[in-house]
Amino acid sequence: MTWGRCFLNVISCTWFLNIIQDEFMNGKIDLDSTMKLLEKLHIIFDVAHVKHVFKKTVDKRKVHTINIEDFRAIYRTIVHRTEFHELFCAYSPNHKILADTELIEFLKKEQFQTEDSEIRALEIILKYEPVEEVRKRRQLSFEGFIRYMSSEDSSIFKKDHQTVYQDMNHPLCDYFISSSHNTYLISDQLIGPSDLFGYISALLKGCRCLEIDCWDGSNNEPVVYHGHTLTSKISFSSVIHVIDKYAFAASEYPVILSLENHCSPKQQEVMAKHLEDILGDKLLTSTIGDSVVTQLPSPEALKFKILVKNKKVGTIEETMLRKGQDSHGETGEIFEEEYSSEDETDEKAPLQPKGNSSKRKGENRPSSTPRKKAKIKKIKIAIELSDLVIYTKSEKFVSFEHSLANQKCYENNSIGEVKARKFVKHSGNEFVSHTSRFITRIYPKGTRTNSSNYNPQEFWNVGCQMVALNFQTPGVQMELQNGKFLDNGGCGYILKPEFLRNHSSTFNPYNVGRYSKPMSLSIRLISGHQLPPSNLSKTNKADPLVQIEIYGVPEDQVKRKSSVIKSNALSPRWDETFSFTVQVPELALIRFCVEDEISLVANEFLGQYTLPLLSLSKGYRNVPLFSKNGAKLEPASLFVYVWYY
Repeated sequence: MTWGRCFLNVISCTWFLNIIQDEFMNGKIDLDSTMKLLEKLHIIFDVAHVKHVFKKTVDKRKVHTINIEDFRAIYRTIVHRTEFHELFCAYSPNHKILADTELIEFLKKEQFQTEDSEIRALEIILKYEPVEEVRKRRQLSFEGFIRYMSSEDSSIFKKDHQTVYQDMNHPLCDYFISSSHNTYLISDQLIGPSDLFGYISALLKGCRCLEIDCWDGSNNEPVVYHGHTLTSKISFSSVIHVIDKYAFAASEYPVILSLENHCSPKQQEVMAKHLEDILGDKLLTSTIGDSVVTQLPSPEALKFKILVKNKKVGTIEETMLRKGQDSHGETGEIFEEEYSSEDETDEKAPLQPKGNSSKRKGENRPSSTPRKKAKIKKIKIAIELSDLVIYTKSEKFVSFEHSLANQKCYENNSIGEVKARKFVKHSGNEFVSHTSRFITRIYPKGTRTNSSNYNPQEFWNVGCQMVALNFQTPGVQMELQNGKFLDNGGCGYILKPEFLRNHSSTFNPYNVGRYSKPMSLSIRLISGHQLPPSNLSKTNKADPLVQIEIYGVPEDQVKRKSSVIKSNALSPRWDETFSFTVQVPELALIRFCVEDEISLVANEFLGQYTLPLLSLSKGYRNVPLFSKNGAKLEPASLFVYVWYY
């Protein structure tokens, strides 16, 4: 052994002993002291795993305490991962230390960090090397390497996608916008509570479009609840106060308040007053620049602004002419044709063009299905509330053809999931053309009384900007939502691909044709670390497997499953490679789901991570895992090698 290697061994042992030896003054320590020592060493651990390893160590003894050598063995079991050691030794000639030049080589060859790799290597050493003497020599010990490989700096999610990096100067309709349905509900749609926490939670997750159902309340104070149900009521003013406080906590880009307005004109005026008094300068009350609107402003131009989305009397230009006038007590009327809601419950009902008040005479209609006669509905709107609607005027959807001929750029539509799904399948090109011009909101069908969610991917595939989900309901659908909006710094706005912004686009998710830019992706699933223990195992012995799933256009949807590793949630090792060819990577998400195999037909969910395919970092990466409720399950993770071209 060379003097240098001997010196390294000594300082590494000295560092470790200096931290732990005081705890062993009395010879032995118990489980609580073991966990405190791990914390002192800045090791993140799952209590269940430490308990299990500790129990195995002391099982054959009468006294449930350990000595210093036992602790060292427990530390190595929890921290010293063999897959990390193999990688470390491949670049460390003496298997003890990585010199800065060797770390630079590792970063270039394995992590594909070719730019500023010298600076990056020094940053890693200074940040992660725990042994001061090694740090001073600009070297990285195995202890430092472990800490780096387990950190966010080695995450599978691209570092530069963790901040806003996209062009935020496009019109609003060019972005996917994080959107919530019935935001005030925190349980089901019929008898559950309405709660301000719904708004706080959504805003802290970066949601940018909130829904507020407004109804007449007592004492001339509007209330928010799910009308004609037993859900509880909260005051409209309290909702606006909460939005005022949390609107820009997670993102500085505009918040859109989607009002489902059932109030009388008198209480609409109260709503308008609350919006103006509480939100103050945050509330957008006039156009930016020219009052003649030919294009929506950008998220950048609307930073720190709150917009009202509601039905509106007349045009923006008319609103601007009224500026400064007293409109108190004035109302306007909107006439809409109303149809049965069968299209929102019947998945197989045929698509029919809807009529409108300006329909041309003699227009042909399909004769195959008799059409119910429409009722004309008259809606009264207080001018004071109407005039707060600037760039987000709600307009009843009639048909793609009607919108193209009549709709203004600041008018948007809401379409129920059932009808929208039919459009995706039968009129994909027209749907894409429509969403390239107009903000389109999709909402869940009324039969989802348990607040279940639809798959948002199918509507992102055609460029729908506001795909509104029940944020309170965990599941794959919300995992896709959270994964998609991790992108662009989690700001709630994601620039749509060019083929979903271009007015001349002929993109169709069911026939991508010339829009295909195939990406070959290879994921080597190496191992797992401190996976969440199975709820069904008293001994912490889960039988983990990993599913890797691609969500995107129909052609790209695929699921692959690893083998099952028996009785090992602490450090399962797979070393299995999965290959994918993705036709439209711009729309694809990848989901890693870890499950415990309970039987041949049933698995228990342990954790998952979803992210955009184009946010994948190449090289050796750790995959953090999240619970069903979206909580980070630190330190649970997967270790993978990613390659694509």
